[in-house]
Amino acid sequence: MSYAGVIGFHALCVTAGLAVQLYSVAFVLAGTQDYGTRTSRLEEPFALKLSLADAIQAALDNNPNVKLYREKIEAARSATKTQLGALLPNLSSQGKFNNQTFFFGTIGGAPVRSQPFNIIDGRGTLSQSLFSLSLIDRWRASHAAFQVAELEAVATQNDTMATVALHYFDILRNQEMAAARVANVALFEDLVTFVRTRQSGGMATGLDVARLESQLENERQRLELAKGDVERTKMILLNDLGIGFDGNIVLTDELKGTVESVPTLESAMEAAIGNRPELKAQIQRIKTAELSLKSVKGERLPSLSAQGDYGLIGTQIDNALSTYNVGVLLQVPIYDGGQREGRIGESRSQFNQEMYKLDVVKNQVNLDLREALVTLKAALEQHRIAKDGLKAALTEVSLARERINVLSSNTLELSNALFSLVRARDNMIDALFRVNGSRVNLARAQGRLQELR
Repeated sequence: MSYAGVIGFHALCVTAGLAVQLYSVAFVLAGTQDYGTRTSRLEEPFALKLSLADAIQAALDNNPNVKLYREKIEAARSATKTQLGALLPNLSSQGKFNNQTFFFGTIGGAPVRSQPFNIIDGRGTLSQSLFSLSLIDRWRASHAAFQVAELEAVATQNDTMATVALHYFDILRNQEMAAARVANVALFEDLVTFVRTRQSGGMATGLDVARLESQLENERQRLELAKGDVERTKMILLNDLGIGFDGNIVLTDELKGTVESVPTLESAMEAAIGNRPELKAQIQRIKTAELSLKSVKGERLPSLSAQGDYGLIGTQIDNALSTYNVGVLLQVPIYDGGQREGRIGESRSQFNQEMYKLDVVKNQVNLDLREALVTLKAALEQHRIAKDGLKAALTEVSLARERINVLSSNTLELSNALFSLVRARDNMIDALFRVNGSRVNLARAQGRLQELR
């Protein structure tokens, strides 16, 4: 994607014995597909050169939001281990040393107690759940929640990738705008000089000069705004990358005016259903809510566990005797004041909420996809029209130049033609940005941001 304007003003007109230098405008188009304004950019030393793929990878490595969701995965993994631990054997040990006395009662109305003596007790305890449907479903629910956290992290990564890509292309657009403004300012400065020369020869009026000076100042103002937009969008991208605001970045990719192919709605929808992490995450949330509901209902059922301990007890270590305790505990829930039924109702409501959210997510995926396709098609058509408009503006400038050369007419027509050229350049840059932005939105809608180049 490139087009360049080469502007020169030539001396062609001699009238009434007075040689007047007439500047004309010549534009050379390079390339057959894409047009844009581009000037050479001086790269500062030690600048960080970033392709689109490099910027996306840097954001995935450093963006705080991505790191945050990675930590959420670790928290969910730890919660799964906690629930699994309730199903596995639990082994503990304890040691106890007591110096104590016993109260024997009263003899003759006087209280009597024993002499102080020592008790030494060392013991190991083992417990194991033999059957608890509630604990099993609770562990399965925590595992499903862990998978939800993983999918949410993927969704966050996709959002980050899309944001970085859009901001990357936004910088490219603003750089193109700034380059166009530089070319426009140079063009109007030369034209103002040319008209002043004609004015001194009596071939132009003060109105012609004032009109062009007004357009020149307008372009200078737009140039300063474009420069500020370049720096502003660079800071936004640096924030996305998570590498601080002091770095100097140079973007190596360019805006593209074409796409390989526009998918059909059916094929795009099939890709979105298979790839969108938001949809997968919501399905997994439904599974998590269902298992949580089952775990609460499982509290109605009896549970069975085994417990046992073994240890040594005595007044001294050398006279300690071994003791043990082995048993099976059966717990049968009967009535807990309605607390269990309240938790069941709450869990059932949460499950229903997740089911409704699934419809919301499906509708959003459908909307994202349809909107991205419509926007991409419109952007491609806008780009085609912008190319035709640019060619027409160039033709208008050429004809206006010839008219001045032949008829020595006033500069109003050439001024209007140049103003049309400025608009045509802006339309071309805007169309290129919309095409690239639509490419990003379509890739995100299909869950294929990894394939974006």
